[in-house]
Amino acid sequence: MKQRILYLLIMILYGVSLSSQVIDVKSKGTPLDHYWSVGVGAGRVNEGLRSGWQEHLALVKEHCGFRYVRMHGLFHDDMFVCFEKPDGKTVYNWQYIDEVFDRMLDAGVKPFVELGFFPQSIAAKNSKTQFWWKGNVSVDKNNFDKWYSLIYAFTQHVVDRYGINEVLAWYFEVWNEPNLTGTGAFFHGTKSDYFRLYKEAVNAIKSIDSRLKVGGPATSNFVADERHKGEIMDHSKSIFYSQDVINSKQWEGVWIEDFLRYCEKEKLPVDFISTHPYPTDYALDPETGRSKDAIRYVHSLKDDINWLRKTLANSKFPDAEIHLTEWSTSPNSRDKMHDLLPPAAYILQSNLECVNLVNSLMYWTFTDVFEEKGGGESIFHGGFGMINFQGIVKPSFHAYRMLNKLGDELLWNATSLTVSRHSGNGKITALAYNYPDEYIETVPSAKNADNYMNASSRHINLELRNLKPNSIFELEILDEDNGNAFKFYKEINSPQSPTRLETALLKQKAWDTKKELIKTDQDGTLTFSRELTPWCCILIKEL
Repeated sequence: MKQRILYLLIMILYGVSLSSQVIDVKSKGTPLDHYWSVGVGAGRVNEGLRSGWQEHLALVKEHCGFRYVRMHGLFHDDMFVCFEKPDGKTVYNWQYIDEVFDRMLDAGVKPFVELGFFPQSIAAKNSKTQFWWKGNVSVDKNNFDKWYSLIYAFTQHVVDRYGINEVLAWYFEVWNEPNLTGTGAFFHGTKSDYFRLYKEAVNAIKSIDSRLKVGGPATSNFVADERHKGEIMDHSKSIFYSQDVINSKQWEGVWIEDFLRYCEKEKLPVDFISTHPYPTDYALDPETGRSKDAIRYVHSLKDDINWLRKTLANSKFPDAEIHLTEWSTSPNSRDKMHDLLPPAAYILQSNLECVNLVNSLMYWTFTDVFEEKGGGESIFHGGFGMINFQGIVKPSFHAYRMLNKLGDELLWNATSLTVSRHSGNGKITALAYNYPDEYIETVPSAKNADNYMNASSRHINLELRNLKPNSIFELEILDEDNGNAFKFYKEINSPQSPTRLETALLKQKAWDTKKELIKTDQDGTLTFSRELTPWCCILIKEL
């Protein structure tokens, strides 16, 4: 008896479940919306002209099912949109945009159109710029009419080129993170300037067809202070929260309430709300006076979504869609964690926890063909992409590929285990994963790059009943040793410029998840019992 009690205590201590989760696969399910595959981000539109970018898009479309792509820089000067003639007349040139959109549509992916930044002819004189590629972000208050004309001409062009029925399926989002005001940020202007920008854009688009979908304000991560309450960001009001208190604060979306009130007052339509609920914040550290990343807990995404849903429900726009148009472990394009294993389990945990709560959650980004800070200095440089520059897929890619395999009916969804059914053929697909308890309070980041495997395992016991006898299931395992190219990269001494053979081997290793076959017994029961190492993700698929 004492030994039994000791055993139970040990099992509880190590978080091991002693009983199986028993699921009748014939039981009634609930609808499962694949909101994770609605859209995905990319760097800037001009990068979509490159063959590597297009190859990576085809890959994520095929395996992850993404239906939309959102990008910066649609009207940047490298797209050569506006030509001003000596007589003051503006001639619009859509060739570069057409080329990118044509190729996207040919690949089966639609644009989630981000309207920005300013062409030089519309931006303020000596405009502030953003990124290595110098997007113009300064408002000229005398050029709102030019902005209206640009948006009207662009919208009319895409309707003429692709047809109204096609463009009615698109989304038009006004700008990107306009709350980040000031030198070198995304918007050199005021909150009121952005609202005017939205007003001109939505009126221009709706004048062509009122059914076209327009939204905003595309603001950055949620905050728990008042730095964004005024017309421009006031860093003196930012508060850096230490890890022991950060998750006890009320985090709120930036400009969302003001934006909704403005649109109500001006009688402007809002078809969707967009914002970027990264789990990190860059408030000022009071000890150094410098910006420092503070990292929230794993459930922060769900908290932020619930705040958004409540805010919309209490507004004049309760039926507006919610599109979270950027999201990842962090908004840093040089964060080592983006290349590693943990984001895969974080992606599964976060997306599955928020099932059926929003219309989309768009991972930032699908490719490392991405140049906000210029090109990466090595093939693994912490880039946002789920595919690196050379076409080597990362664990984050596998996470989205696995999510895409789930069915459209949900039978079970709880921490570490999701079971689904495909309504078309009745087959079962499940996901088991280990997001370690040690990382509940703080999402994994670059500072964990060398020690993330120092975490607890998790035991999963699953019993599926009412299947056909002797049915075959495939287990596909993503873990530190399987499907993780970065580990092999380190094993070959992290070459700065891999040879063609090394690159080919890295690509192969990246796809080499471990596969096993198991089958149901004579009674049609499938028993799955497995110890999952930290960050392990397993796809359980009926063949």
